[in-house]
Amino acid sequence: MNHSLNLTRRLACMLAAGLAIGLAAPVPSQAATKIQHLISPGGIEAWFVQDATVPLIAMEYAFTGGAAQDPHDKPGVGNLVSDLLDEGSGDLDSKTFHERLDRRAIELSFSVTRDYFRGSLRMLRDNKDEAFDLLRTALTSPHFDSVDVERIRSQVISGLKRDTVNPNALAGRKFLELAYGDHPYGRQATGTLESVPTVTVADMKDYVRRVLAKDTLKIAVVGDIDPASLGKLLDQTFGGLPAKADLVPVPDVVATKPPQRAFIPLDVPQTVITFGGPGVMRHDPKFMAAYVVNHVLGGGGLSSRLYHEVREKRGLAYSVYDALLWMDHSALFIGNTGTRADRAGETMDAIDKEIRRMAEDGPTQQELDEAKSYLKGSQMLALDTSSKLASGLLQYQLDKLPIDYIEKRNAIVDAVTLDEAKEAAKRLWSQGLVTVIVGRAPQAAAQPAAAVQAPAPKAN
Repeated sequence: MNHSLNLTRRLACMLAAGLAIGLAAPVPSQAATKIQHLISPGGIEAWFVQDATVPLIAMEYAFTGGAAQDPHDKPGVGNLVSDLLDEGSGDLDSKTFHERLDRRAIELSFSVTRDYFRGSLRMLRDNKDEAFDLLRTALTSPHFDSVDVERIRSQVISGLKRDTVNPNALAGRKFLELAYGDHPYGRQATGTLESVPTVTVADMKDYVRRVLAKDTLKIAVVGDIDPASLGKLLDQTFGGLPAKADLVPVPDVVATKPPQRAFIPLDVPQTVITFGGPGVMRHDPKFMAAYVVNHVLGGGGLSSRLYHEVREKRGLAYSVYDALLWMDHSALFIGNTGTRADRAGETMDAIDKEIRRMAEDGPTQQELDEAKSYLKGSQMLALDTSSKLASGLLQYQLDKLPIDYIEKRNAIVDAVTLDEAKEAAKRLWSQGLVTVIVGRAPQAAAQPAAAVQAPAPKAN
């Protein structure tokens, strides 16, 4: 199944960002049955798959916090921290730190999502000691040297300026504003052109102190290492972190009730349409029914109803899709497509009509059976490298799923009934849509009278 990457990463995937392919080792199909719950001598826990197929090790880990822990008036602090942790630490400056990574072919990266500060480490088995030690220094003694801070800050600001004329970025940002208002989920994880210049080194050090702590740490490791050696490395790497995080509570929130529509004028060749509404939380007993029926509607690529209606029957768009997104404190369904400005109204009508039809009638038994078959068959393909498996095992932990979930998952998919799928469709889509349209001004004529027109972006 496509694991939730939380809102930031999934929106980035859907709204035009690329995916980085990391160092990956193939894992045996039976690896799912060998997941160990490892506890290091120092008490650090990890889900671990020992696999000697190739001499590689992949580790994924996360601390609770993420962009939701940014100060209210300074969105983007966590994102800057994620960009700067590998820019010099311990007794190594930025240049030397990266030379050490490159010399040993060590892949180390950090990212921030709405709910989590995440990290990834991949290495050859023989370089594991140096790789874990570089990670240790990055987490426990980052430099935040002024020259590095200003270089990274300028890169982030350049990206934010590009976003002011990027229709996908504008649509995603406006959608979250409509969905969540002043809640932390409604703010930009990367920050704003106003906030990023004001972030200080003290802000970043305070974020590190509050968020990077052992009590919220989740770890998944896949690769060619024995449990005793891994336990020792985990203690050396994470043992020096604070015992407890100091997090600001984030309230649960339900996305704004549809229907709502906003239009952002932008002179671009293709109009972008982002649509969605409240979703289903991962721990909801009816989650899998919603997941399966969403595959029928828009998550199944070329086989989905939206693709058939919008692309195949009417030729309105090259692609159209939607996905369920779940976070710790809310959930969404969100979709995206692009079309000619003069056909945006027709495209939105086709999407609206198909979503209403699904809400009223649900899927057919054949559609349900085909969706189940696909989702069951794609499970191991989604976890067929050490990197993918480590990411999957980490996400299962963040979703509070049991360690044997991989073994149980296909039976859970199979158990979804047609009545449950119809009920989930009605729950998800009967209220209509929150829609954001970004494109040339003639599209405004296609909007209903009640449409909200957002101000044109400033290209500053």
